Amino acid sequence: MTSPGSHEFDTLSSRIAYSGAILALRLDQVVMPGGRIAEREVIEHHAAVAVAAVDSDDNLVLINQYRHPVGRRLLELPAGLLDKQGEDPLEAAKRELAEETGLAAREWSVLVDIALSPGFTDEALRIYLASDLYETDRPDPELEEADIQLVRMPLAEAVRQALTGEITNATAVAGVTALMTARATEAVLRPAYAPWPGMPTAFLDRKAAEQGED
Repeated sequence: MTSPGSHEFDTLSSRIAYSGAILALRLDQVVMPGGRIAEREVIEHHAAVAVAAVDSDDNLVLINQYRHPVGRRLLELPAGLLDKQGEDPLEAAKRELAEETGLAAREWSVLVDIALSPGFTDEALRIYLASDLYETDRPDPELEEADIQLVRMPLAEAVRQALTGEITNATAVAGVTALMTARATEAVLRPAYAPWPGMPTAFLDRKAAEQGED
């Protein structure tokens, strides 16, 4: 028996049970401590980015958007998926901010990186802090985005709503609390182009390999 924290969780085999537009279900056979083989269900998912955008009045720019899986609108940060192989996360964040709010920013930094639910998915998210905002061209919104409502809210009020359960979107909760903490501690944030070693690529890599075999 190896000492705690030293076991190598080798994957003996993998198979794809389902593959869709934004995720895939992978079944892995993994070696546990003591030699037992256990099956682990893994949701492969695109990486995602979100933006904590702060305007000149020190308000946080939020969106109120319908989310079908929970059947209601949620207050969120502008966000989106990196669904093209090799896409730069910062450029994706700029695109999503423009598409969902009609805004752009002159100042960018990395606020926080999150492994969203590592018990079953490799999905990870990078939240940027954007400031010195200005208006820019916004493409015509489609589907749920055509119903997006913009909400500008003082950061302290956003934190209060996160703590009272009025803001429940995980990305928004993480973003507003991280920003409040960074301000309170005068933390030095990472530059916008800082490496992101936890960015998932398995889903897009496999899709690209499958297309190459066609």
